[in-house]
Amino acid sequence: MRGLVIWLFMVFSAGMASAEGEQAGAFDYYVLSLSWSPTWCALEGEERGSPQCDAEADFGWVMHGLWPQNHRGWPSYCRSDARQPSRALTASMADIMGTPGLAWYQWNKHGICSGLDGDAYFALARQAYEGVTRPAVFRQLEKAVTLPASLVEEAFLKANPDLEQDMLTITCKAGRIQEARLCLSKDLKPVPCGRDVVKDCTLKDALFAPIP
Repeated sequence: MRGLVIWLFMVFSAGMASAEGEQAGAFDYYVLSLSWSPTWCALEGEERGSPQCDAEADFGWVMHGLWPQNHRGWPSYCRSDARQPSRALTASMADIMGTPGLAWYQWNKHGICSGLDGDAYFALARQAYEGVTRPAVFRQLEKAVTLPASLVEEAFLKANPDLEQDMLTITCKAGRIQEARLCLSKDLKPVPCGRDVVKDCTLKDALFAPIP
């Protein structure tokens, strides 16, 4: 009996983390995920030959996505009759998302859960991205450095006075600074993040590579 209870708890907990096929528009807030492009390129993009990683591309913090989020868990691949974004629209997002392919993938997995059509979702995503000040200091690096991940968070807090510590988190991957994730209301005001999002990187010596 105890084994059955544990198994049911594990299944229920997994379902709370990520749900698929939910009705679009049913979520609590957004997570704006900003990815440090040199990290993604070093770990994945260069091997794929992504144009995001070309030397002339000059990408720093790119928008990984604007994700509908619940206080516990998040929806994905939602049921919706909303109009899909056009190929021209996803291509137009490459200036802040790196590639049109990422824009389409993010719409298909996350954007459709917003309850908005493609045009409205990407307009909101661009508004969210442009509403955040990306700290200029990171674009001025001339060589790779190691630093506490908390310093990246402090830089975002200083550049964005409306943010508080519980409204963003810095993630790491393979010992590198990976992303800054900011929590926003449906009208893009900063809000506290839920437990599923607040998972700060605790590295004291995270690698931060410069823009090529």
